[in-house]
Amino acid sequence: MAEAGPVTSSDLWSAETAERYDELSAFMFEPAVLDPAVDFLAQLADGGPVLEFAIGTGRVAVPLAERGVAVSGIELSSPMVDQLKRKRTDIPVVVGDMATSTMPGQFSLVYVVWNSIGNLRTQAEQVACFRNAARHLAPGGRFVVELWIPGIRRLPPGGAAVPFHVGQHHVGLDTYDLTTQQGTSHHYRHHPDGTVTHGTSNFRYIWPAECDLMAQLAGLELERRIADWHGNPFMNDSESHVSVWRKAADRAGPERVVAWQIGASPAAYGIVVSRAPPTTQPWRDCLSNRPTLWAPTIEPRRTCRRSLTGTDCTLDEEGGRSGPQRWTGSEAAHG
Repeated sequence: MAEAGPVTSSDLWSAETAERYDELSAFMFEPAVLDPAVDFLAQLADGGPVLEFAIGTGRVAVPLAERGVAVSGIELSSPMVDQLKRKRTDIPVVVGDMATSTMPGQFSLVYVVWNSIGNLRTQAEQVACFRNAARHLAPGGRFVVELWIPGIRRLPPGGAAVPFHVGQHHVGLDTYDLTTQQGTSHHYRHHPDGTVTHGTSNFRYIWPAECDLMAQLAGLELERRIADWHGNPFMNDSESHVSVWRKAADRAGPERVVAWQIGASPAAYGIVVSRAPPTTQPWRDCLSNRPTLWAPTIEPRRTCRRSLTGTDCTLDEEGGRSGPQRWTGSEAAHG
């Protein structure tokens, strides 16, 4: 278990809280709640290694590992990691904040679930979290966030709190500061001995559009947004979202600088900079995409420099044109 100093404003779970975490969160361990999340993430991982931000006691990581997924984690609270290690000792964890702490390697999937990104209580820290996710992703990898929609739409005029759970043994209320996007969750619990306790946790809420901007700043592109792990569509009245952003994949192959000779004339040649494999198809004009006609004269020369996307190029040309020719020649690759 590696250590990395926390640099964020997140609340830090104590040993007492960590010991009771699974018990107090038992409803989130129910198969009907947990299995769809694990199914979704395992499918996205597609056999590759995954990294969980705010891995906690391993609610999601442990069942993923049991399916053969190579899971690593970053977690701010050492006592939470201690609880995880009691379940499995083979899940690597760095103790530190998810905005700046790093885990060696590249991952096909990075994810943070159950509103945990809100534990970062400044916008700058949340932006850094997206960038940290992108830093850990392999090309083509994905970042997944599960996050609730702030309940401020249900705030009555002049009101300060919105209930998010009212049960026999627990009542939960969120209070909001609309000027700073800060919030506090209040938990009132009724215990078997008749006592009532009050606990709080602090957060910064984020709108989906703000998440998309953070992703864009990190070089990630929105691929999919749904309302929940079951894949229900995200609608105006959705109370949560599961969003998937993707890191761009590397272009196929190394950069190639290809020098071609046209016909039997060593004087006529072209140079192509491309990541596509070489071809022996008839040369096509870079600008018009029509077959090029050649009539070699005194040092007839054509130089075509393609962009790496193969769609744009500059053109320098001397000499005339006659019939279509087929390129043959040699190439040099530069990675």
